Amino acid sequence: MTTILGLVFALGMVFGGYILAGGKFDIIVKALPFELMMIGGAAVGAFLMANSMHDVKHGAGALAKVLKGGRWSRQDYMDILSLLYFFVRLAQTKGAMALEPHIEKPEESAAFQKFPRILSDHHAVSLICDYLRMVGMNADDPHQIEDVMARELRKIKEEELHAAHALQNVADALPALGIVAAVLGVIKTMASIDQPPEILGKMIGSALVGTFLGVLLSYAMVGPVAARVRGVVEEESRFYEVIKAVIVAHLHGNAPQVAVEAGRKAAPTQFMPSFQELETALQDLRIA
Repeated sequence: MTTILGLVFALGMVFGGYILAGGKFDIIVKALPFELMMIGGAAVGAFLMANSMHDVKHGAGALAKVLKGGRWSRQDYMDILSLLYFFVRLAQTKGAMALEPHIEKPEESAAFQKFPRILSDHHAVSLICDYLRMVGMNADDPHQIEDVMARELRKIKEEELHAAHALQNVADALPALGIVAAVLGVIKTMASIDQPPEILGKMIGSALVGTFLGVLLSYAMVGPVAARVRGVVEEESRFYEVIKAVIVAHLHGNAPQVAVEAGRKAAPTQFMPSFQELETALQDLRIA
């Protein structure tokens, strides 16, 4: 929502200031479709050339993040901490083998089914199941597990950030593409050099719309969208850091309550539940 409001405000201030200053809007309106076709088309073509089809689809999905914002809410952090508490307590009281029914078929696990939003996220389910499975295979060195998890989380984050990098590359190219469109407009104008000054003035103004549009698209639209995608990915990656913190704390031999507290402290401040809220949720936790 803030992205849309920011875009409307930016465009309103730019074009509103131009009109209030006495600028003639009809020149921009007439040139805009053609300039947008050249600049936007070149930008889309460059984006397709620079990325695989998988990355193109990923980029389209990243644009949805701009409108929806981060996936995880405060309640989701409460849920992941509750789920992990159940698992580490089960492992401590009944042994790592007691986790097997849950981690081998998570879609059939009563624990995962209680938290459908977590179950629907491939990365979260994979992290929980894979590393709890490693614990059952006697890979219980907390330092080794922490190192492996850190590498995997870094890989996931880099893959998710690719869309932001691709969009930023487009934003960096747009001013130059605007110059290309402007140069074509100047070439068109030079072919009509025998026309009177009032006609040449309009043609030159139309050519300059290309430079204006390239800069505007870069710094007021595509660039901010790329930054927003990057911010959402950074925010969502903290959710997986919570999983890592709880599992590593468990492997260090901490009690389930302490391990979950380590995970709570890893949550973003705006989503971090209080100690009392989490304690109440854990006391009310009921899993068949």
